[in-house]
Amino acid sequence: MIIFLRLLFLVICAGAGYLVGYSAFGIKNESLLGMTIGILIGALVILLDMFFKKATVKNMLSILLGIILGLLLNKLFIDVISLSNLDDDVVAKLNFISALVFSYLGAVLILRGQEEFQLMIPFVRLDTKASGNGIVLLDTSVIIDGRIADMCETDFIGGQVIVPGFVLKELQAIADSSDGLKRNRGRRGLDVLNKIKNSQHVSVKVHELDFPEIHAVDAKLVKMAQELNARIFTNDFNLNKVAELQGIKVLNINALANALKPVVMPGEMMTVKILKEGKEDNQGVAYLDDGTMVVVDNGRKAIGHTVNVSITSVLQTQAGRMIFAKAADEEIR
Repeated sequence: MIIFLRLLFLVICAGAGYLVGYSAFGIKNESLLGMTIGILIGALVILLDMFFKKATVKNMLSILLGIILGLLLNKLFIDVISLSNLDDDVVAKLNFISALVFSYLGAVLILRGQEEFQLMIPFVRLDTKASGNGIVLLDTSVIIDGRIADMCETDFIGGQVIVPGFVLKELQAIADSSDGLKRNRGRRGLDVLNKIKNSQHVSVKVHELDFPEIHAVDAKLVKMAQELNARIFTNDFNLNKVAELQGIKVLNINALANALKPVVMPGEMMTVKILKEGKEDNQGVAYLDDGTMVVVDNGRKAIGHTVNVSITSVLQTQAGRMIFAKAADEEIR
């Protein structure tokens, strides 16, 4: 459909150029020249459209403002030049050249100094809550997880938080599921969204950009992140890997949780409560406050008791961290 519209636009430009050339000169050769110029102008417009396809609205408005400022400076420059005794033809040529130069310099200046001009350019900082770290897209899994609401309250997330419309629809479908467990998860996700929306630290908006030709929600999310130059906030391992392969920055809440866990070293002592049996003979299993599993050798007899253990090793896996420890003999007697 897009290709058809572009071809139609080229035909219209060619026809317009032909008519302009004919009406201006009434000569066939000039009409053909006008048609050629019309095609070139149409092609240039299409190339600009393809070039700016991935540009953000902020950058496009910055370029526009820079061009306007450049043209204003050019007007002042030409007014000064006009006071001299230069020939009108020379002034006209200078006007054309300086307009191009000042427009380019103005656009480059505004693009490179967006942050410095944030008080002068309203669209650089539309909302004080949305400044700082760009756009963050929320995945369904991280919304249902719920920890993002606490992160928003502690002001750890900056920038514009966006909930894609297709993610919201998926949440609603889960909330309306006939399966009781899925229904509770969906309703929890909607409650988390309402909590985030009422936060004073972030700005949350629903974005209706959709890709009907793509059916999978994860694929839509990756495509949307590419279009908006955004980051994805998720705890879905597979989505994390796919997004990274596409060159998209991912904020994984599980990776953040693992990074924030306290560091323990072999030989250190800690106090844990043995809760259940381990897989191996005579093992007990305990958990730290952050959910880290502690496998205690020789701890089976201490189930239900709090004991001091000595750390023997720490294993880091994709699912998280496991601590292996050994209970002292005197602790289990």
